[in-house]
Amino acid sequence: MAEKKLPFTKAKLETIIQSYPTPFHIYDEQAIRENARNLLAAFSWAPGFKEYFAVKATPNPHILKILKEEGIGADCSSLAELILSEQAGIVGENIIFSSNDTPAEEYQAAKNLGAIINLDDISHIDYLEKHVGIPEIISFRYNPGPLLQGGNDIIGYPEDAKYGLTRGQIIEAYKIMQGKGVKRFALHTMVISNELNPDSFVGTAVMMFDLVLEIYQTLGIRIEMIDLGGGIGIPYKPEQQAVDLDRVSQGVRKAYEEKIVANGLHPLKITMECGRMITGPYGYLVSTVLHKKEIYKNYVGLDSCMANLMRPALYGSYHHMTVMGKETLPLDHVYDVTGSLCENNDKFAIDRSLPQIDIGDVIVMHDAGAHGHAMGFNYNGKLRSAELLLQSDGNAIMIRRAETLADYFATLNFEKCELTLAAATKK
Repeated sequence: MAEKKLPFTKAKLETIIQSYPTPFHIYDEQAIRENARNLLAAFSWAPGFKEYFAVKATPNPHILKILKEEGIGADCSSLAELILSEQAGIVGENIIFSSNDTPAEEYQAAKNLGAIINLDDISHIDYLEKHVGIPEIISFRYNPGPLLQGGNDIIGYPEDAKYGLTRGQIIEAYKIMQGKGVKRFALHTMVISNELNPDSFVGTAVMMFDLVLEIYQTLGIRIEMIDLGGGIGIPYKPEQQAVDLDRVSQGVRKAYEEKIVANGLHPLKITMECGRMITGPYGYLVSTVLHKKEIYKNYVGLDSCMANLMRPALYGSYHHMTVMGKETLPLDHVYDVTGSLCENNDKFAIDRSLPQIDIGDVIVMHDAGAHGHAMGFNYNGKLRSAELLLQSDGNAIMIRRAETLADYFATLNFEKCELTLAAATKK
């Protein structure tokens, strides 16, 4: 069972709120560092093991810099993510750039940074060569299709996913690149997301090792690096168990020895691109109760909304909640916890058992450190909230300010917009 702890007390959080009004996301630096170290330690046996943090999960250069200091790279899929990584000091082959209907200028930026370019389709070879040129090292994303049994609520079934090359296309793609003089090759896949079954990751490794061997036997190409993707889930619910990284590592190591070492293909660099499991458990959305409503159901209205945390509305996902100062009270009230968007699915929780909630209570949503702030949007003119970092010394600093109305209107082109926050809220 995953115990849902907080890195701050009620008194500490109240002090933070005095400087930074709710809502905001706050990340626990020390816990993120320790978690990153645990992953690297689990796979320390693997030659050249590298974790490429999925920037999309928490795209903030302060977070990326912390991870860089721990020896972690960046998994990028857009120009903005490439720039964020570069600003954090992550460059060269410490970046893997996975394409997905990618424009030429983004390929060019990735090549300029020396990133490993991971192509998503065989047709992208000609596009890349025409607009950017062939890089020194190339990777292809593999989609195993129905060979992988079972789907995933987030990523779906591989055969229904838009990503990657088929097995036949993979072989042909490496043959084409071999003919173009490429000498360095990598291989990538991403077939599961937020998975808690450790055997799933071992199965992915077995699948990839078999493909590495087939490519070698068919084309004589030695793949130098495989990316097993991310997908390691986190225990959002208290009754769930975190993935046993040592068990995953041991299973992957056994398969590596049986399939790679035994066939003379050692060393093969193993990499991953986890995002959620690195930062997810160590980020929190902090909100204040603004309203209570009692009609056919009991509602608690927060100063945050799905623009601050989209996952519950998008996936029906569970995020555990702590009502600060009421942690030991009985969970004898049932509420829908909502935001203020003009959308009925703007709910963080439905029929959630919580202690009695009063206006002004502070509610902390757990496991919001990945795919939380990053998925924010401006529907209804809602403004993205601030991001804070709880540093290892216990001090909280702002690493992204909250948006203002000036930010929201900045991209509009019309004359004499006199609206300001002061005017709009003037009594």
